[in-house]
Amino acid sequence: MNLANRITLARIGLIPLFLLFYQTYPDWMVAEAPMLRFANEHGAEVAVLLFVLASATDKLDGYVARKYNQITNLGKLLDPLADKLLISAALIMLVQHHLIPSWMAVIIIGREIIVTGLRIVASAQGIALAADRYGKWKLVLQVAAVVIVMVNSRMPLPSQLHGLIDYGVMAAAVGMTVYSGFNYFRSNLDRLHLDTC
Repeated sequence: MNLANRITLARIGLIPLFLLFYQTYPDWMVAEAPMLRFANEHGAEVAVLLFVLASATDKLDGYVARKYNQITNLGKLLDPLADKLLISAALIMLVQHHLIPSWMAVIIIGREIIVTGLRIVASAQGIALAADRYGKWKLVLQVAAVVIVMVNSRMPLPSQLHGLIDYGVMAAAVGMTVYSGFNYFRSNLDRLHLDTC
C-alpha cells in the first residue's frame, strides 16, 4: 500500500478519536476514569482540532498521490469514502448535541450513501468514478459548516444568533450537497451498464 493510501487510512483512523472526545460522559464514568473528566471539560475543543486535522489529510493524500504518481483505483475509492465517513460521523454528533436539525444530516448522509452505492456499482464493472469539482466544493462547504457549528457552540453568543449562523452555513452545505449529487449522477450514469427490467 502506498503512502497516499496510508494517509487516507489515517484519516479514517482519526474518526473514532473524534467520536471519543465529542461526547458527554455521565458522572459515574468520570468517577471511574478521570481522563473522561478532561473529555467532558475540553473534549469539544479537542474534537474540533481532530476534525480539522482529519479534513486536512484529504489535501495531503491528494498532493502525495499526484506528486509521486501514486494515484490508484483503490485510492479513488478510499479517499471519498474516508471523507463521507468523517462528515457523517460529525453530522450525527451535531444532531446528538442538538446543534443542527436532523433533516439536514439525513439529506447529506443520504446523498453520500447513494453516491457511494453508485461508486460500488461502477467499481464492480471496473470503472473508477473520481470526485468532480462540485464534489470538492461540496466537501469544503461541509467541512467549513461542521467546524463553524462546533466552534460556534462554544462561543458566548445569543441563542438566536447561534441558530442563524448554524442554519445558514448548514443550509449552504445542504444545497451544494444536493446539487453536486445531481450533477454527479448526470455526468456518470451513462458510463455504467445497468440492467433494466
